This record gives sequence, C-alpha cells and structure tokens, in this order.
Amino acid sequence: MINAPRVKICCISSKNEAALAIRYGASALGLVGPMPSGPGVIEDALIQDITLSVPPPIATFLLTSETSVDAIVAHYKKVHTSTIQLVDELDNKDYLALRSALPSVKLVQVIHVLNERSVDEAIEIAEFVDAILLDSGNPNLTTKVLGGTGKTHNWILSRKIREQINIPLFLAGGLNKDNVRQAIDFVEPFGVDLCSGVRSNGQLDEQKLAAFFKVIYQP
Repeated sequence: MINAPRVKICCISSKNEAALAIRYGASALGLVGPMPSGPGVIEDALIQDITLSVPPPIATFLLTSETSVDAIVAHYKKVHTSTIQLVDELDNKDYLALRSALPSVKLVQVIHVLNERSVDEAIEIAEFVDAILLDSGNPNLTTKVLGGTGKTHNWILSRKIREQINIPLFLAGGLNKDNVRQAIDFVEPFGVDLCSGVRSNGQLDEQKLAAFFKVIYQP
C-alpha cells in the first residue's frame, strides 16, 4: 500500500452497516446525534447499541452538535463511544474542562473550511484536541450546516492546515472513489472520512464500499 490513510465511514445507521464497513477496512465509524441539518441522524440508544457491537480496535465517533461542556458530557454519557467529534464550536473553547470531565475520551474538532480564517482556527485549536477533521459546511448560516454536504471544499486550505499542525488530520467533504486518490496525494491526511460517497438511497452500498477501498489500497 502506498500512502494509505485510515478510513472513517460516517452516518452508520445499524449494526449491519457497522459490520459491513469494518469488513471492508474501516478503522473508525461515525455515529450522528441530533443535528440542525444533514444526513445520518439516529437515536442515542441506537448509537450506544452499535457502539457496543464494535470490536476493538475500531474507533467509534459520536458526532455531537452540542456546544457546552455540560451538554456534551451529558450526550456522551448516553452512548459511551471512544471518541467525540465536535461538529460545532465549543463554547469559550473550554477544551480543558471537557478533558477534565472525560479524561479517557478522544476529542476531534471539526473545522468547516471556508476561508483563510479556517486555517488560523485549526492551528489555534490543534493544541487542545487529539485530531482535526476538515469538512465542508457552514456553521454561520441561519440553519447551521455542520457536515454531510456531499461537497468538496478548498483542498489548498486543507493542505495548509495539515502542514501547520502536529496532530492527525482527517479530510471529509464530498469524497468518493473518483476523487479520493487525488485528495490523498494532495492533502496527505492521516485519515479520510465519508458518508454519501459510499451510499445509495441513504443506505451503505457494498459495491461502492468495495470500489472505494480498492482505490484506497491500490499500489
């Protein structure tokens, strides 16, 4: 394998989807809690049920749109995933309080890549979290778009961020079998993250999964 990143399959909606993604090579699964918009939302009880079915060392990511430490902790305690993916801005950037409350849980902050300010934001936050995940979206809209757009963003900015932080970087946003090799070669992320690129009619598509992982692992 040449330059093969980790793969996170997001919007997992059942134990069967989780098992299918793992079988093809996913090293992490995204489980989507309540969101103002976007695909893949499931009930917290189902997130916990799927999480309990996932074998080590596969990581489970809770995607939470909560923004206060107390609300994030309360959400986490309903599901007990290995990782929390913060899809919105943390109130007062209080990462130290969040780590103190959940010391054994990995924290991944989503940066919605909009402009050069996104680069500065990622660099600032990188010292407080375990990984940065770059996605398309816009949290500044009246109804926030916090991912799941199926659209790419400016990979030049993504590469700038990757070059200036010292923690793992996941790349998301409109990735599929046709563009993921270009994305990997240009941005050189630690991992890639996708939802719609391996789905048909909202369901995980085994043929698309197979085609995607073939591109990821081809020599």
